[in-house]
Amino acid sequence: MNNELHDQPLHDDDFSLSDAEAFSLRESEVEAEGGAVKISYLVCEPLEEAGFLNAFSTRFGGVSRLPSEALNLTNFKGDRPDNVAENRRRFLKVIGAEALPLITARQTHSSERCVIESAQQAALSTPDCDAMTTRTKNILLAIQTADCLPVLIADPQTGAMAAIHAGWRGTAGRITERTVADLMRQGVNPRSCLAALGPTACAACYEVGDEVITRYKKEFGYWKKLLVNFQAGGKAHLDIRAANVQQLAFCGFDEEQIFVAPYCTMHQNEMFFSYRKEAGGEPLKVGRLLSVIGKTRREQLPREV
Repeated sequence: MNNELHDQPLHDDDFSLSDAEAFSLRESEVEAEGGAVKISYLVCEPLEEAGFLNAFSTRFGGVSRLPSEALNLTNFKGDRPDNVAENRRRFLKVIGAEALPLITARQTHSSERCVIESAQQAALSTPDCDAMTTRTKNILLAIQTADCLPVLIADPQTGAMAAIHAGWRGTAGRITERTVADLMRQGVNPRSCLAALGPTACAACYEVGDEVITRYKKEFGYWKKLLVNFQAGGKAHLDIRAANVQQLAFCGFDEEQIFVAPYCTMHQNEMFFSYRKEAGGEPLKVGRLLSVIGKTRREQLPREV
């Protein structure tokens, strides 16, 4: 792993020291053909301390040619299924989740959500949604991103949890607010929850056009906090993290319950996949990250190496 990554500056002004301290960048070895391979991943420690296994993947240590040795964790036409299977084996092994069913969704950049009642339910068909909630233990909810914002929510009181894919469309549709409402219908009190916001394209990088600007101005009375750096030609930048932090706050989350990862997928593209920076009109060139959460006993969680 490149140690210079630890010295990269933060690129938004809305991070507190506690946000940076809440996330640890870990590196562990996993056996593979040809010898041990190092896999790097982020962990939100407050979620871990509350008994929730969680991890945000990086692009290091895989077998995918995106462009090489990339840890792509999503099945798509730009990669071979056997590559993805090996990458997932490595990732799940190092985070201590190889025995847990991995549940993903067919993400559609919507505000649709689904409730996962059991691993068997998810095995029958992949749900079409951009957020999942569950109170089922010993399963792993997984969100796929490559610039969009992954949001993981954990309730230590009930064991309920959620994984949210928040792109600009889902955020405009208030997907985080709607997901918290789903949790509340399952008996969750937001004031007992914790939320971790993973790596995403930061406000300095996330350029949007007139369609997005118009929608956000119409949808959010506080749009001036979300749209910044207005430019000629109808362009601006969207602070996707601030938008979802605000949605959590509206749902009753206090500031100390929300943890924001101090990493940008575009500024730190050597560490994370970035659709906006890498695609260049060829989306099959870009891998995908996984952000995962599961409820397990604390003593089962892997220790930092």
